[in-house]
Amino acid sequence: MSIAAVATSAYAQDSSSVSPLEISGSVDAYYKYDFAQPKGGSGNIGTSFASDNNSLSLGMIDLMLKKSTGKASFVGELSFGPRGQYQSIPNGDGVDVAGNSFHIQNLYMTYAFNEKVSVTGGYMGTFIGYEVISPVGNFNYSTSYLFTNGPFQNAGIKANFTLSDQVGLMIGVFNDWNVYKDRNGVSHFGAQLSLSPVEGWTAYLNVLTGRSASIADVDFGDGTPSSEILGSGTILDLTTAYQITPAFKLGLNAADYSMPNDNAGGLGYSGIALYPQYGVSDNFIIGLRGEYFTSKDVAEVSGTSVKAFTLTANVKAGGLTFIPELRLDNTSEADRFLKKNGDFTKSASQFSLAAVYAF
Repeated sequence: MSIAAVATSAYAQDSSSVSPLEISGSVDAYYKYDFAQPKGGSGNIGTSFASDNNSLSLGMIDLMLKKSTGKASFVGELSFGPRGQYQSIPNGDGVDVAGNSFHIQNLYMTYAFNEKVSVTGGYMGTFIGYEVISPVGNFNYSTSYLFTNGPFQNAGIKANFTLSDQVGLMIGVFNDWNVYKDRNGVSHFGAQLSLSPVEGWTAYLNVLTGRSASIADVDFGDGTPSSEILGSGTILDLTTAYQITPAFKLGLNAADYSMPNDNAGGLGYSGIALYPQYGVSDNFIIGLRGEYFTSKDVAEVSGTSVKAFTLTANVKAGGLTFIPELRLDNTSEADRFLKKNGDFTKSASQFSLAAVYAF
């Protein structure tokens, strides 16, 4: 998920200046093999995307348009394909998710009053978290539990302030998580404090809090769990990355999400993920994501925990990146994963190979 507030790039010295229309995007495809279920299905590890097992499968086509005219600018982003359509949750009106043909990832406009103050309104990739929907924005191809359980997008309006070269602030009001339109009014408040203490080090302190519509008020018609659509409660999030040397980068994401006990029995969570990466050369980078994620106890339901380790390489050739990946998850639940013979186990592993082309 996006870890940077909209900057002041939309600001222009001359309000009559017009930039050319920028077109960018990506395409991706993958093969994944779950070592416990080689005969098909979705495999054991239930984080977002790359869900097909033992299949050559599509990710998505992602198309982004950008343009600025003087102090005003817009971003529009459409995606087609499983990763960018029904796996990204909404499809306009919340009906017939499996049959939709595209998904709006971003649709927002910005007005920069000056180089230090701007206002953005529309539907935006969330400011919470380290990972994002587009594979171009992530080092790992599979996603973390923190990503899957947090917001994907926020519709709303936010003000961005550049307080100094090292400090920025965003404050805004938003709809419920991951919806184009709110069912109970604009109900969430969010803020982000961005820091750049030294060259190469950035940190983002994020908060998003509010009360979503009750399940009785929402009929999505697709069987999607309410916890994936609604976002009652408060999430506190830290996202930081430090380019320690030209070759070595260290990232970290930590979050805590507290939900009210009456939110359809939903569970809150907390977790932390560490992202060390080392550039062997300009075209070969290797990295590890180590994550600990736990759901919270609520009422008589006990929370569970999972440890996940993902070893990933990025092999680049022009705009094309090959991403081989080996992942091992271990959970506290005795019945989370399955063995080949159908018995339950606490561990699961998978291998994937993805190809991502950015343009």
